[in-house]
Amino acid sequence: MSTPILSGTQSNVRAANTSGTLGTSATAASNGAYSASGKTIAENFQTFLQMLTTQLQNQSPLDPLDTNQFTAQLVQFTQVEQMLKSNQQLETLVNLQKTVQGSQALNYVGATVTVDGSTATLDASGAKWRFGVSKPASATVTITNTAGQTVYSGTFTMQAGEQQFTWDGKGKDGTVWPPGQYKMSVTATDASGQTVAVSTEVEGVVDTVDLTKQPPVLSMGNLDFTMDMIKRVSKAKSS
Repeated sequence: MSTPILSGTQSNVRAANTSGTLGTSATAASNGAYSASGKTIAENFQTFLQMLTTQLQNQSPLDPLDTNQFTAQLVQFTQVEQMLKSNQQLETLVNLQKTVQGSQALNYVGATVTVDGSTATLDASGAKWRFGVSKPASATVTITNTAGQTVYSGTFTMQAGEQQFTWDGKGKDGTVWPPGQYKMSVTATDASGQTVAVSTEVEGVVDTVDLTKQPPVLSMGNLDFTMDMIKRVSKAKSS
């Protein structure tokens, strides 16, 4: 009985030894070629055809390879080759998508964006946050520096919805705090004294984009974020 060209449990193509003239040396040589080159079946299609031709030339006339089995094995090899080519095409699409993401990320450089967060950068224009409440509430805003020291605190009446809060860098006692990173926390209660949840967002200008990371990472001061975290783009810096 002849040996199949392809085995369902093996990844390498092995030549059948139907007449004794195509021995283990040929099989070992072919396996060595695969392991040395690291190529896939699709990249060794010519090698497969040579092995197939050798098998046909050396099969016994009294016990030829079954036609149905031979056809099934060819179909199986073709399917494997097509799957490998599909993987290559998908890899190409992924690389194209990465390129598109990089181009999109670069467009945000110089733009003012808003993302989820509580830490903002204080510069000449102040530190900016946005927050939202689901219903009218009395809220206490507390701003602390990187050492955890309270630099500002104030109580405000907030209406339902989103609103912006800009801190000019001055404390209640008139102290002018230096540029840097400051964190805002907000606690709010409604008219009945029940706690109201407050979501905080940070607004600032995107200054750098790291394209070596996937997805690309944008930076706004010391705050790093990805494009899916952006909630709104307020304006773009004119070139």
